[in-house]
Amino acid sequence: MVRKVHAGLNNGNGNYLKKVKEFPRVAWRSIWKVGRDDPRRLIHAFKVGLALTIVSLLYLLEPLFKGIGQNSIWAVMTVVVVFEFTAGATLCKGLNRGLGTLLAGLLAFLIEYVADASGHILRAIFIGAAVFLIGAAATYVRFFPYIKKNYDYGVVIFMLTFNLITLSSFRVENVLKIAHERFYTIAIGCAVCLFMSLLVFPNWSGEDLHNSTAFKLEGLADSIQACVDEYFYGDTAEASSENIKSSEDPIYRGYKAVLDSKSTDETLALHASWEPRHSRYCHRFPWQQYVKVGNVLRQFGYTVVALHGCLRSEIQTPRSVRVLFKDPCIRVAGEVTKALIELGNSIRNRRHCSPEILSDHLHEALQDLNTAIRSQPRLFLGANDTQAKNMLAMAAAQAGETKPSKSSLPTVKTDSSALSNWKSKRACNEQAGNKEPERKVLRHQLSKIAITSLEFSEALPFAAFASLLVEIVAKLDLVIGEVEELGTLASFKEYRAGDEKIDVKCEKPRLDVLENHLPSLGVE
Repeated sequence: MVRKVHAGLNNGNGNYLKKVKEFPRVAWRSIWKVGRDDPRRLIHAFKVGLALTIVSLLYLLEPLFKGIGQNSIWAVMTVVVVFEFTAGATLCKGLNRGLGTLLAGLLAFLIEYVADASGHILRAIFIGAAVFLIGAAATYVRFFPYIKKNYDYGVVIFMLTFNLITLSSFRVENVLKIAHERFYTIAIGCAVCLFMSLLVFPNWSGEDLHNSTAFKLEGLADSIQACVDEYFYGDTAEASSENIKSSEDPIYRGYKAVLDSKSTDETLALHASWEPRHSRYCHRFPWQQYVKVGNVLRQFGYTVVALHGCLRSEIQTPRSVRVLFKDPCIRVAGEVTKALIELGNSIRNRRHCSPEILSDHLHEALQDLNTAIRSQPRLFLGANDTQAKNMLAMAAAQAGETKPSKSSLPTVKTDSSALSNWKSKRACNEQAGNKEPERKVLRHQLSKIAITSLEFSEALPFAAFASLLVEIVAKLDLVIGEVEELGTLASFKEYRAGDEKIDVKCEKPRLDVLENHLPSLGVE
C-alpha cells in the first residue's frame, strides 16, 4: 500500500515537472497564435502602451506635475478604461465618460451652491437627499432600452462623479478646484485615446461588420457544399460522435460563425454608428441594415443545421437509393453556393449583385429533382405495391371526410405479431407472480419493439434531406432581398459585366477572432 502511494506521488511529481518544462513552449505558441490570427492585436497593444506612456508624463515630468498635481493620475485611469480595440468603441466610451463627468460636475456644483445657503445640519440633510434622489433616478433611467444601449456607461460615470464631488464638498475645502483639475485630466486622457484610436492605425467597427457579413455568406456556402458532398460521396453511417462535435468539421465551422454572431453584429453596429465617415465617398452606411442581414442569415443557417443533422441521423437512406438523386441535388447545391458567394463578393466589393444571380440552371435543377422523385414512387411508398395502393385509396376516400392526422405515417406498417408476443409474455409473468423483473426491463422491451415493429420506406430519410434543400432555395430569396436593400441604402455601385471576377484584397475577419474582442466591445 505504501509503495503504491509513493509510486503515485512520484508519477504526480513527474507530470508536474513535465508541465513546468513545457510551459515556456506552450506559452510562446499561444502568444504566437493570438498575434497570427489577427495582427491588429499586436498593433493595438503597442498603441495602448504608447498612450499610457504619454499620459504618464503628466505625473513624471516636474513642470506638468506642478501645474496639474496628483489628479494627473486620473488621465492614466481614463486611458486604461476608455481605450478600446476599435475606434467606434473608444469613441462611445470616451464621449460617454466626458459627457457623464461634465453633467455630474455641473449638477454637483448646483447642489453645492444651494446647500451653502443652509446651515451645517440642513446642508448634510440636503446633500443626503440629493444623493438619494439623483442615484435612484439615474439607476432607473438605465433601464430604458435606448439609454441602456447607448449611454449606460455614461450614466454610471455620472453617478460616480456626482457622488464623489457632492460628498467631498462636505468635508474638503476648495472642492471646486479639485473638480476642475480632475475634469481637465480626464479630458486629456480621452483626447489621447481618441487621437491614438482614430489617427494611428485605426481599427473601424464598421469595416469589421462589413467584412464579417461577407465572410458569413461564404461560410454558409461552404457548409452547404460540404453537406451535399458528404451526403453523396462520404460515409455518413460511420461518422463518430467525436467528429460530430468536433470544431474541425468544415460544415459545423461554416454555420457556427453565423449562429454565434448576433451579439457581435449588434455591438459592432452600435459602435460603427459612433464612427466618423471615413470612407472614400463619405457615405453614411446603414449599419442597422447589416444587423437585419445577419438576422436573415441566422434563419438561413438554422436550415443548414437541419441539413447537417440529416447526415448524422441514425436512419440513413442506402447509397444505392441516394445515387438516383445525386445529380439534381448536387446541381441545386452548386447553384445555391454560387449565389451565396456572389452575394458575399458583392458586399465585399460594395457593389450590387449580378441580375442573373438566380439563373435558369437552378430552376432546371429543381425541376429535375422533382422529376426524379416522382419517377420513383415505390421508394417513398414502401416495397409492397399492394399495400401502397390500398393506403393511397384509403387516404383518397377519407380526404373529403376528415383531415389527415399530422402524426400518421402512411408508409409505416405495424408488425402486430411482435406486440401480441409481448402481451402474451406479460400475461404469463403476471400469472406466475413475477412482476418485479418484468418492471425492470419493461422500458427496454418497449423501445426494442417500437424499433423492430416499424418498417420505414428506404427513401424516407432522403425525403427529409431533399425537402430541406428545397427550403434553402426558398430562403435564399429572403437573403438576396436583404442584401439588395443593403446595397440600395449604402449606395453601392451598380453591377457591370465582369465585376464578379474582381477580387478585392481586403482582410476577411474570422468570426472567432471577432468573438475574442467581445469583452472590449462591451459584450459579456
